[in-house]
Amino acid sequence: MDLIVWILLGVIVLGIVYGIALYNRLVRLRALAQEGFSGITVQLRRRADLVPNLVETVKGYATHERETLDAVTARRADVSNARGVAETAAADNAMTAMLRQLFAVAEAYPELKANTNFLALQDQLANVEGELQSSRRYYNATVRDLNSAVQSFPAVLVAGPLGFGEEPFYTDPDPAIRSAPQVSFARPA
Repeated sequence: MDLIVWILLGVIVLGIVYGIALYNRLVRLRALAQEGFSGITVQLRRRADLVPNLVETVKGYATHERETLDAVTARRADVSNARGVAETAAADNAMTAMLRQLFAVAEAYPELKANTNFLALQDQLANVEGELQSSRRYYNATVRDLNSAVQSFPAVLVAGPLGFGEEPFYTDPDPAIRSAPQVSFARPA
């Protein structure tokens, strides 16, 4: 009888140790996902901080493009006020579209494209965009790991009751990115 009690105690202790390890792993994965999302918001703020300088530089050359410049400034505010993954992704997508429009306006002004301030801001923005892309990938990788852990057995039995759930991926809702661009080498008639 003594041996059975020791075996039972051993199984109980192993179960408790395993439960603690499982809980700690879920906590670590959730913290990594939160850190990843924080990295995205930091890069979005860096980008939003560059926008006023970029807009002011373009304003000096493209005074009649007021509507585009005002829209870019408004999207900057949306990024700063966004809450949560979905809202942040939507604001990020809108800001990216407005920045494309801003650079399209800049294309019409050759002296602006040669302006050293504009070129420096454009280079800084390209660096921030690269960091933002890395932050998005990191966040999605940590969310993948968390979601896999939460859905896996036996964690699925304890994750919900302990307050762990799946996190949303950071996605771009633009349908254009889901299809390949059309390439044509046809000669004009």
